[in-house]
Amino acid sequence: MGTVIEKFITLTQIPHCSHEAEPLRDFLVEYGRDRGYRVEVDETNNILIYKGKPKLCLQAHYDMVCMGKAPEIETYEEGGWLKARDSSLGADNGIAIAMMMDLMDENLELEFLLTADEEVGLIGAGALDFPLYSEYMLNLDFEDEAEVCIGCAGGADIIASRQNVLLVGHGDCYEVSVKGLAGGHSGVDIDKGIPNAIKILGDYLHENAVDQIASFYGGERPNSIPANAVAIVRNNKVLEDKAEVVVRRLKERPKVLSFSTALIELIYQFKHGVRQYNDEIGIPDSSINLAIISTDEQGAVKIESSARAMDMQPLQELVKDTEELLSGFGFQTAVKDKYPAWRPEENSFTALVGRHMKALFGNSKTMAIHAGLECGVILKKYPHIKFASIGPTIKYPHSTREMVNLKSVDDTYAVLCRIVSDLELGVNIDS
Repeated sequence: MGTVIEKFITLTQIPHCSHEAEPLRDFLVEYGRDRGYRVEVDETNNILIYKGKPKLCLQAHYDMVCMGKAPEIETYEEGGWLKARDSSLGADNGIAIAMMMDLMDENLELEFLLTADEEVGLIGAGALDFPLYSEYMLNLDFEDEAEVCIGCAGGADIIASRQNVLLVGHGDCYEVSVKGLAGGHSGVDIDKGIPNAIKILGDYLHENAVDQIASFYGGERPNSIPANAVAIVRNNKVLEDKAEVVVRRLKERPKVLSFSTALIELIYQFKHGVRQYNDEIGIPDSSINLAIISTDEQGAVKIESSARAMDMQPLQELVKDTEELLSGFGFQTAVKDKYPAWRPEENSFTALVGRHMKALFGNSKTMAIHAGLECGVILKKYPHIKFASIGPTIKYPHSTREMVNLKSVDDTYAVLCRIVSDLELGVNIDS
């Protein structure tokens, strides 16, 4: 395996889950300084590593979505793909960091911008506080080889909560569960027909007229399609397994939520998935992920959903519609981690990146992605910089099925090196 993959495997052994990525932050700071680069860290733990008078800034985030056993990651190769056993892999965005490390070893005059907590709302990018010197920025968080990304969705998380009274229940007690579904990225995978465990469980309870919930726990991360959901319920009618739903009778006699029927109806009415499709660019235009539902011992219910849209107006409309639905069921709502869309734009820099893609892969296309990239946020802060985004082929990020194509890593890195070489040689790409 090449040096980029070797470096990436090293990174998998350094914990860097979102909100807990300090070990990797410290590693990267030391790595840059040991190679003679200047290194700055701002108050949000963003890292800027630079040398000389760079024209190009390479940008990635250094946190990862930890699923399954992560941050304990055991990698293995299978059929030309690098995978992880029972955990997310962290190729999103660790492969990009490994490429940056390899370029640092070459002592090149570049800026390397590594942002914190991207996976939980682009937090680092939203609080950037560095003077950037480059004219161009290449984001390395894209996940399809041979393609040049020039736009992305904006997004927002809608958090809803409601307090319930606990009532004495009646009938038998059951654990009703949906476990081990495929899961996936709530943006790029939202149109792939991946089932949502919360919706499946809610639909089952609705179909069986269950009206007593003692507890409900579903979903893993706001930006992941739920793979697991479990409810403890009481019911006078016998409940049985059905398809992905597994039912187990319990001996407990727990109290139940006064809001049980309405909660099930809310889940049933919630329109998870693609809301509008953009035929012109061939991706969803707006979507929403019913991401997490949880209850506590005092009867409080919390619901988290993640909305995305390719423009800010449809995003605002989707957020408003979702808040109205939740409010209609008595929930208090709040919107957090809102970030802007990156409106597609072709320019001299995207053309340069596209030429090198076509030269190596034989073909290339520009496109937008139905997921949040940091380009939109950073562009608002640094409007003078021209942006593009590339990356190797990564499948099923934000899930335990995550994998990265090894040849794609080598080929994409070769394209990156050609772009860097052009700008190092002073090629005038604006002429």
